[in-house]
Amino acid sequence: MVAEATGTLKIRPATEADAASLLAIYRPFVESTAVSFETVAPTTDEFAARIAKAVAGWQWLLAERAGKCIAYAYGSAHRERAAYRWSVEVSAYVHPSHHRQRVGRTLYERLLEDLARKGFCNAYAGVTMPNEGSIALHQSLGFESIGVFKAVGRKFGKWHDVAWFQRPLRSSPLQE
Repeated sequence: MVAEATGTLKIRPATEADAASLLAIYRPFVESTAVSFETVAPTTDEFAARIAKAVAGWQWLLAERAGKCIAYAYGSAHRERAAYRWSVEVSAYVHPSHHRQRVGRTLYERLLEDLARKGFCNAYAGVTMPNEGSIALHQSLGFESIGVFKAVGRKFGKWHDVAWFQRPLRSSPLQE
């Protein structure tokens, strides 16, 4: 647990039972922003299945304050082909009322440690542009910019670029 001026922040692995609380954080990003390229929010059951898949192969963590879920971060397949199995894509979503309180940083630090311990070698993060806060967070955590996919997604009648970042987690996998 991390002591914060606004209360104790508890980081723990997510379970399928957390789906409704975590979806409540994610849904506004889908419905009101281009941060997520989904155009329709998943159902609670669909979200629970995503959590189960991430927990089985990578990691999914959540942050709680006063017993309430306020953020989450997870790892997922970078690409589906077998040779990519040592790389992981990471994402984090923080409820807007908890931005700029080090919640995302704390979650990401723990997530990246857990993924390295599991043997993953590289973490990748895609950031819909513009998003200076997310870019600054990723860079401060050791991610390096590796390029921009121009006009890669269309949402709300506009084309959006996605900047990609990479961070090494370890020099070699735990096992082949």
